[in-house]
Amino acid sequence: MKLEGIKVVDLSWFLPGPYLTLALADHGATVIKVEPPGEGDPGRHIRPPDERTSVFFRNMARGKKSVVLDLKGEQGRADLFRLAAEADVIVESFRPGVAARFGISYDAVKAVNPGIVYCSISAFGQDGAYPGRAAHDLALEAMTGVLSLTLGDDNRPAVPGIPIADLVSGLHGLSGVLMALLRRTTTGKGDYIDVSMHEALMASCANVVGEAFTEGRQPDVKNQRTTGGSAFYRTYDTADGRQLVLAGQEMKFIRNLLTALGKPEFIDLCVWPGAHQKPVHDFLAATFKARPLAHWMNWLATLDICYGPVNTLPEAIEDANLLKRRAIVVSDDGRKHFAPAVRFRDEPSQPLYREPLLGEHTKEILRGPKP
Repeated sequence: MKLEGIKVVDLSWFLPGPYLTLALADHGATVIKVEPPGEGDPGRHIRPPDERTSVFFRNMARGKKSVVLDLKGEQGRADLFRLAAEADVIVESFRPGVAARFGISYDAVKAVNPGIVYCSISAFGQDGAYPGRAAHDLALEAMTGVLSLTLGDDNRPAVPGIPIADLVSGLHGLSGVLMALLRRTTTGKGDYIDVSMHEALMASCANVVGEAFTEGRQPDVKNQRTTGGSAFYRTYDTADGRQLVLAGQEMKFIRNLLTALGKPEFIDLCVWPGAHQKPVHDFLAATFKARPLAHWMNWLATLDICYGPVNTLPEAIEDANLLKRRAIVVSDDGRKHFAPAVRFRDEPSQPLYREPLLGEHTKEILRGPKP
C-alpha cells in the first residue's frame, strides 16, 4: 500500500515510536527523524555496531531522513514547529507535558494544521495517575501482571526475550494513525491519539484474565492453558540437550500424537488443562528425552500436530519458511534486514534498506521557505 505524499515527523526513540514509523516509511511515507545534536538517537549506539551505525538502529530507521535540531534553543524549536505545521503525522514519545514546552503540543500544531494526525506514546498515558513517571518495557510487564504469569522452573518471574509492551503499543499506535488518516479523507480533520503502553499491554492479556475478572484472584499459573497446565503447550528436552515445543491443544492434534505414540488412553486427560495432565506430561517428557531433536523434527513432520524446535536466533534467521518467503533481505551492501511483515499484493512495499547518518538531511529538509 503506497503512502507517497504522507509526511511524518518522528520524535520518538527506542521501540514503540520507531516501530510505528518504520511501517510508514516502508510503504512510501517520508519520515523525518528529529534527533538531538551530539550523539543523536541513543539507538545509534546500541551494540553490536554496524558498518554505518548499529544493527538495532538500521532495523528501526531505514528509509527515514535524519534532521538534527537543538530543541533547547529558540531556532531549533521554531524549525520543529515548522516541520510539524507541514506534516501529516507527528509521532512523539516524550513524557506528558514535554511537547507543550517545546511549543509543539497538539493544540498548537492543530491551530495551523487542522489535518494533523498526532500520536503520543507514553508509559502511562497523558492524564494517568503517574504524571512524568518513567517506565520502560520491563516495568510495564511487571505492573500489568505479565511477569507474574511468566514463571521459570524456579517459580520466579523470567525476564522476557522481547519487549512486548513496546511492540504492542507501537502496533496500537500504527492502527490509530492509519484509522485517523483514513477518516481524514472524508472530514479533512486529523485527530489526537493517546497511546498508553500500560493500557496496550494490559489489553493484550484478554486471554488470561478469566479468574482475575470473575473472581478477583491470581490464576494458578502452572496449571493454566497457556502457562504450563497443558501437556500440549509446553517445552520438552531432547536427548542432545536441545528443546522442542508442543503448541496445539485442539483435540485432533492431541489424538494424532498420542495415538501415534501408542497412548490413546491419555487422550481424555487432555480435554481440560490442569494438574491432572501430569501423567501425560511425564510420558511426553520421557519420550522426547530419549531421542535427539533432529529425530523428532523428522518424525513429527509426518503428523498433523502443532510443534516447533527451540531455535537459536541464527537458526531462526535461516528457517526454510523465512528464506522461501524472503522475510530476511540481504541488501546490496551485504547487510541483513527484515522485510516488511505486512504484504500487499497489488501495491507491495519498496523499502529503502539504508538508515540515515546523523543529520544527513538537515539542510535538505530545512532549506525550504520559512513562513
